[in-house]
Amino acid sequence: MKLRELAHSRTGDKGNTLNVSVICHDARHYDLLRKVLTSERVKAFLSDVVLGDVVRYELPRLAAFNFVLGRALGGGVTRSLALDAHGKSLSSALMDLEIDEEAGL
Repeated sequence: MKLRELAHSRTGDKGNTLNVSVICHDARHYDLLRKVLTSERVKAFLSDVVLGDVVRYELPRLAAFNFVLGRALGGGVTRSLALDAHGKSLSSALMDLEIDEEAGL
């Protein structure tokens, strides 16, 4: 299944760093996503765009995660020639990540 079936996302940017929050539709899915939605997996999935580190922050009381993606905006909003210099479309791209429910068991 796609990540979008279990969660939605919001983004924010500061300089060349992008924040992507992944918020579970239902708190019951938090543990599954905690196991399978790692920093390494997010970095690999977005490797064409994200050139820096990816750090995951867990927000269990909100059933959410915040990923901080370094060097993800082509130098920053005011310097980038990217079509989406704010990185908003990256959250939508991340929602296409395949989640294997069996892997979380």
